[in-house]
Amino acid sequence: MAASRTRIPHLSTLSRCRASSPRPAAAMHLTRAFATAAPEPSATDTTPRRRPTSFKDKLSLGPSFADFVGGGSSEASEALTPEDALELKTALVGPPGKKKEITRLPEWLKTPVPIGDNYKKIKNDLRGLNLHTVCEEARCPNISDCWGGSSKSAATATIMLMGDTCTRGCRFCSVKTSKAPPPLDPHEPEHTAEALSRWGLGYVVLTSVDRDDLADGGARHFAETIMKIKQKAPSMLVEALTGDYAGDLEMVDLVAQSGLDVYAHNVETVEALTPQVRDRRATFRQSLAVLQRAKAAREGLITKTSIMLGLGETEEQLWEALRELRAVDVDVVTFGQYMRPTKRHMKVHEYVTPATFELWRQRALDMGFLYVASGPLVRSSYKAGEAFIENVLKKRARKSQTAIADATMEAEKSISR
Repeated sequence: MAASRTRIPHLSTLSRCRASSPRPAAAMHLTRAFATAAPEPSATDTTPRRRPTSFKDKLSLGPSFADFVGGGSSEASEALTPEDALELKTALVGPPGKKKEITRLPEWLKTPVPIGDNYKKIKNDLRGLNLHTVCEEARCPNISDCWGGSSKSAATATIMLMGDTCTRGCRFCSVKTSKAPPPLDPHEPEHTAEALSRWGLGYVVLTSVDRDDLADGGARHFAETIMKIKQKAPSMLVEALTGDYAGDLEMVDLVAQSGLDVYAHNVETVEALTPQVRDRRATFRQSLAVLQRAKAAREGLITKTSIMLGLGETEEQLWEALRELRAVDVDVVTFGQYMRPTKRHMKVHEYVTPATFELWRQRALDMGFLYVASGPLVRSSYKAGEAFIENVLKKRARKSQTAIADATMEAEKSISR
């Protein structure tokens, strides 16, 4: 008996059957959509829309962009009295139930956002040559002003040598710290000199992290950088803001005799506060010894130091510090407001007013300092180019010209006799 065989209809037969069979009325209105297309909402769609977030609600109720641009109401734009301008304002911050009161930054300490062609050019060159600046590492508020300068030749940059990691941990400084920083870059002196000659700056400040892990504290690296700068740009004025080299005064001699124009070393604060402010390896007396040795290392070398105010120092302690600095013949001193970099650093004890800074400027000048820069935003190298060029060099040039004129007159008198 033959096996029964099931016949499968041909595809064309199935197509004819579908075409001849009637379609339901509802099927005639179906449309085909792409899988990635969002379906159009129907008129009868009752799906509830998501409520806007509370943040968006608060943002809508707040001031508009026009309010910021226009400066607010006429009452807010009125000039403040000196008393109101110097008044310290407080604010409550934190989540509900855990709010705490903080003191807002005074108006005289607020600075604009960094902009300008000089600023951009210097920043790009730094990244390209793998160089660091204390302006960036220490979060200096004057970076736009100094890197821009009143002109290209008056711009000031503070290059930080020997990397961005320090072996000391001062309680006011935001530079990274480590017991074993990376090794020195042997090409850094050449790269630094090349960058500075390219920028065409009139004045440069070289500083460095402390490198207690090195036998010479990095003094030879520092001196080599200065010599290469002077080779490539002889007219550029160079200030070296150095560490204390752990009290090794021979290293101070090495840097002081390398061709720089200004030897700077910061005492940072008064002697009584030094243990609480600076690293335990730094002392006020050791800093005085560095400044005294630098002055003796080369005739005519200008020495400079800086003191922060607002750390809790008293008037008498400041007077005593200035007397000690004059005793070792320091030429230039700067006063600036201590500003807390992060919550991990020392708190600000006091925001010193601009009038008080001006008072200490006059007092220091009366004591015989050659030049004094004093103000809330003044830093050790703030506007160093303008200050040095306009006040120190011009004074010395005038003295030199007067001495030459006097000598000429004396010679003429002796000849006429």
